[in-house]
Amino acid sequence: MTDNNDYLLKTENLFKWFPTRIGILSRTVAYVKAVDGVSIGIRRGETFGLVGESGCGKTTLGRTLMRLTEPSKGSVTFEGTVISALKGSRLKPFRRKMQVVFQDPYASLDPRQSIGSALLEPMKIHRIASTKSEAKKMAGELLAKVGLNPDHLARFPHEFSGGQRQRIAIAIALAVKPSFIILDEPTSALDVSVQAQILRLLRNLQQELDLTFLFISHNLAVIRQMCDRTAVMYLGRIVEFADTKKLFENPKHPYTKALLSSVPVPDPSKRRELGVLQGNVPSPVAIPSGCRFRTRCPYATEKCLNLPPPLIEVERGHWIECHYDIDFSAASKVEILPRVT
Repeated sequence: MTDNNDYLLKTENLFKWFPTRIGILSRTVAYVKAVDGVSIGIRRGETFGLVGESGCGKTTLGRTLMRLTEPSKGSVTFEGTVISALKGSRLKPFRRKMQVVFQDPYASLDPRQSIGSALLEPMKIHRIASTKSEAKKMAGELLAKVGLNPDHLARFPHEFSGGQRQRIAIAIALAVKPSFIILDEPTSALDVSVQAQILRLLRNLQQELDLTFLFISHNLAVIRQMCDRTAVMYLGRIVEFADTKKLFENPKHPYTKALLSSVPVPDPSKRRELGVLQGNVPSPVAIPSGCRFRTRCPYATEKCLNLPPPLIEVERGHWIECHYDIDFSAASKVEILPRVT
């Protein structure tokens, strides 16, 4: 999935395991396998979607790409440079090019720091402006660009609404003129009407500033609206990957089918059967053998019990991680059948 030279960012077999320690000697007894061998490629100028249930590793993957969390194994390549091997001053230029907007703007903003100070600090660190007056002018322009009053630089986060705080977080991310931004659930804490405004703002900024987005969300409607290509994540792995339109119209993996069937249809007269999955998501400390989805998969066979599933290109640009013994594309819904346990 990562053989295109036009990728701005790509990962090769990326792992992030967190050790579980006990006792006064902090002996490692297990690992939480949050990201467990992920290979993706994000093209310049696109919005790449990452979707999955809570706890599947989406945010950890985003933080590992940014080097906010150090990878356990594998590589992250940005603009042709393997940044997972860089440290200190060699990594600093890439810090400027890669930014993140977190889910909760009030948690990501310092309540004791004015908006102007929050905007000026990254400019100073990365030497974006030559003088303080120029930096203040740029800060005011950034607030105007995200739809806020430039005169509000002296205000503090608690003086703004949730939607305004998220606009401020976006302005701070733009302060260092990045080329790549990770959007980690940027609208999930907002009202629906405000969500639409923020999504429209992000689209406009992307076109105006030639930005590349990684859009992390569990909101399938937002993913469908915003993303060019989408990857579905389950228990630390990418289980399906395709163009967003193709993924939503013709999902191949049974997990993706179940996710999409759970989206409410705004038509009370339209009836459909939901693809409800049995059981809970296994613990990332004790991942099942073979296919990690087999304990909930209605199509699981004996082969799924022991053999790791291969990554298969079922159509051009459409990949799934599955044994693919059954023609899932011919199934109209996910059926509840006996499972291998």
